Amino acid sequence: MELKSILEAAMLAAARPLNLDEFAGLFEEAERPAPPDLLTALEELDRDCAGRPVELKRVASGYRLQVRSAFSPWVSRLFEERPGRYSRAFLETLAIIAYRQPVTRGDIEDIRGVAVSSSIIKTLQERDWIHVVGHKEVPGRPALLATTRRFLDYFNLTALSDLPPLHAFVEQLDSAVAESASPEAASAPISLDTHDTNHAETDPTPAPETPD
Repeated sequence: MELKSILEAAMLAAARPLNLDEFAGLFEEAERPAPPDLLTALEELDRDCAGRPVELKRVASGYRLQVRSAFSPWVSRLFEERPGRYSRAFLETLAIIAYRQPVTRGDIEDIRGVAVSSSIIKTLQERDWIHVVGHKEVPGRPALLATTRRFLDYFNLTALSDLPPLHAFVEQLDSAVAESASPEAASAPISLDTHDTNHAETDPTPAPETPD
């Protein structure tokens, strides 16, 4: 059996990114391929995917096979629930954490000029897009928030250094979430440099999440 075929089967079965250690763990120790052999097989598989509806993508957690974005208009119809819409406040909070991390809730509120709804933080944590990485050494020791590996995986990033310029990230949110049949982003641009007190947060929670 070809190594690249075994790796392809494993990724299809796992339905999540797999790293090199996990690929190596598929084999008995006596026949376990070395990392360079695994990388060569993945490169061959990547070439094989050319012209196919699926592509091999490297993300923070490893490698995965995913449907190309060009097929999103049809594939997204497999999901019974229609994508919802995240509020502007939700997307601003996510963008601030991603680009200014680690930050406290107070830092976010200082940047946005309004209070951050608890439901926004809760939703981001439930999606495993953010987590607490420590506490700021000031009175009250507020939690420091940062993005997770799951956040990087979701947006097809291998590291925070891969984040595009802020305006480009905001523009891409809509298509990125739609491709995964998840709630789509609001299209208005987000600024981290000015305080906007006109953002209502009466309904910051997105519509029910569709299957990943």
